[in-house]
Amino acid sequence: MKRIAEALGVSRSHLTTFAAVKERGPYCKVADKELLCRIKEIVDVRPTYGYRRVTAVLKRQRPDELVNHKRVYRVMRQAELLLQRHAEKPQRAHEGKVITLASDLRWCSDMFELRCWNGEKVYVAFSLDCCDREVIAWVASDQPLAGAHVRDLMAQSVEARFKATCVPHPIEWLSDNGPPYTAAETRAFGDACGLLVRNTPSYSPESNGMAEAFVKTFKRDYAYLADLPDARTVLVQLANWFDDYNQHHPHKGLKMLSPAEFRANSA
Repeated sequence: MKRIAEALGVSRSHLTTFAAVKERGPYCKVADKELLCRIKEIVDVRPTYGYRRVTAVLKRQRPDELVNHKRVYRVMRQAELLLQRHAEKPQRAHEGKVITLASDLRWCSDMFELRCWNGEKVYVAFSLDCCDREVIAWVASDQPLAGAHVRDLMAQSVEARFKATCVPHPIEWLSDNGPPYTAAETRAFGDACGLLVRNTPSYSPESNGMAEAFVKTFKRDYAYLADLPDARTVLVQLANWFDDYNQHHPHKGLKMLSPAEFRANSA
């Protein structure tokens, strides 16, 4: 290039401006085709999973294989399998932290309803550990839940974690201000179980954000993808949905482990 520039009497930089530049196509690897097939198999079963959770499932399938989430993102983007970005912004800031650094320090609870195709509703209440995100216990009915259901939920949660009727150390029980949670009988039962009953401020669902986030995840990844013909059918499916969440659902806050995997690694 130097001798050519000297022969023509021009600078080398001048020549490079006229050099033909080959356009670069999309980057790909030979193994991307096989990876895409595996990704499609996962997405067909779990269409609400983004690239990070898909990566977690791929690593779970083949622990010895190195799968980079950036590569999965590239392959899913080229195949137009990425989820639409959610752009909603919170209306006000909440600086409090519900998460704890160890299990069995704070449990949160909430209720939600699932509308069936025939107009019936299924009412569900659950308890969630604020560290490992495991659904400790849950209750459901085709009728609105009352304080008795919450007290059953408390008892089941204590039994599930400690095989006893009372917790060995004080544990916070965090919930909203719904009547089943604030009933005098419910608070007294929680005290008898050793639970420190705590209620979030009124009109502030973000204060129980972990439970609120779980409701959104549960409806998106399970209920909205399932057949909901009537309340009886939904009630039968709930157990499998909760078990799948505990055993297989990758969680960003747990380094893409499921609650069961996180608890096993913490033991």
